[in-house]
Amino acid sequence: MAFIPGSNRPRPYSRGFRPRVVEEPYRVNERITSPRVRVVGENIKVDVYPIQVAIKLAQDQGLDLVEISPNADPPVCKVIDYSKFKYEQKKKQKEIKSNAQKTVVKEIRFGPNTDEHDFNFKVKHAINFLKEGAKVKSYVHFAGRSIVYKERGEILLLKFAQALEEVGKVEQLPKLEGKRMYMMVAPKPGVSKK
Repeated sequence: MAFIPGSNRPRPYSRGFRPRVVEEPYRVNERITSPRVRVVGENIKVDVYPIQVAIKLAQDQGLDLVEISPNADPPVCKVIDYSKFKYEQKKKQKEIKSNAQKTVVKEIRFGPNTDEHDFNFKVKHAINFLKEGAKVKSYVHFAGRSIVYKERGEILLLKFAQALEEVGKVEQLPKLEGKRMYMMVAPKPGVSKK
């Protein structure tokens, strides 16, 4: 409930607004429901303790009792500084995200009547993109009535794939969607400059 300005009457939340409740990922201290827990941590004798004794052990050191393995029998709790522990966990998650490979997709556009010089120029660009580790999405755009030349577009894309076969492999063969015919080429493992 929120209060209406100028009065002390509460009003119901409107327009879907709800206060944000942050769910804690771990149970801490009094929130631990198990009657007995296995306690680990620095300066602690690893053993199974009643929950009240375990909490007292943590408080005596000015730390928190954090349930790190709730599915174990009995649950495993660690005596640590919870805020520092949460910070470390966030840091680990960030590191995992940053190490996850981000796939870059570069696009190369052709027309159904692309001449040889333009074709070679675009092949050079595609080779550089693939060497940098990016995927190449090549497509032929059929403007107006040029859609009648869709075989030319397919031949052009297959020729493009053949020109890139040393550095890339075709992930998706030419496929017509609307007025565009697409083809995906991914870099071959071990070819990138990085």
